[in-house]
Amino acid sequence: MNDLAEWIATHALPVWAALLMATLVVGDVAWQWNRRHGRKTAAAGGQPVAVRGVTAALLLLSMGLLFAAIAVALNEEATRWLPAFDQSLAKDLHASMQPGVLRLVAAVSHAGDLGSVAAASVLVLAVLLLRRHVRLATCWAVAMAGIVPINSGLKAMFQRPRPLDGYMVEHGWSFPSGHAFGAIVFYGMLAYVLLQRLPHRWHRWVIAAAVAMIGVIGLSRIVLQVHYFSDVMAGYASGMAWLAVCLGMAEWWRLRAPRR
Repeated sequence: MNDLAEWIATHALPVWAALLMATLVVGDVAWQWNRRHGRKTAAAGGQPVAVRGVTAALLLLSMGLLFAAIAVALNEEATRWLPAFDQSLAKDLHASMQPGVLRLVAAVSHAGDLGSVAAASVLVLAVLLLRRHVRLATCWAVAMAGIVPINSGLKAMFQRPRPLDGYMVEHGWSFPSGHAFGAIVFYGMLAYVLLQRLPHRWHRWVIAAAVAMIGVIGLSRIVLQVHYFSDVMAGYASGMAWLAVCLGMAEWWRLRAPRR
């Protein structure tokens, strides 16, 4: 396990790029599948759905189970393989990453800061209200309002200290990552809002940009050694669970609203 962590730390940037490419491919495949399904539904006289209720429920269940599995692995006294991997990776990253690279990664990471997300959330909400998209504005506000209390509650429950000797000084508990949680909720909901309002020719780019931002922000926290690997994975899992709830709610409301 230590050899794997050392290899990942030594090849951190290529591994980071490969993971981003993989997530972009997965996002594009999901978009294409949903587009084909939407066309078939429209041809049959139905109304295309961005996220079906069953899909939202399965996402909520699977992400909840993934989060639980990570939490159990962190506290499993018999093996302790995940904490050992986390600590070994953080230590190797600290030894191998160059300051110039870390400064660049830190600049990217700020796109997921609470202040940045809060300011952008208020701006998006204001635009939606000014354009009288009350339904979208309400769903957006509910999703954004849940980020801090849910993530802070989970942090307080687990109270995991942050890695030692991180590139930046961060306060508060480490598990799960607030940046990963906030990024997947903010950029996921932003993509949903844009897909509702933009022409179809922009949809593929919206999905790609959202997936890229979510991946970049989460992985940057590991590279900067302000979060462990498992913190970010748990942040993604818990954030995706909340996003599934919000998207399911938004689609349920949209499908029951009178069509103009």
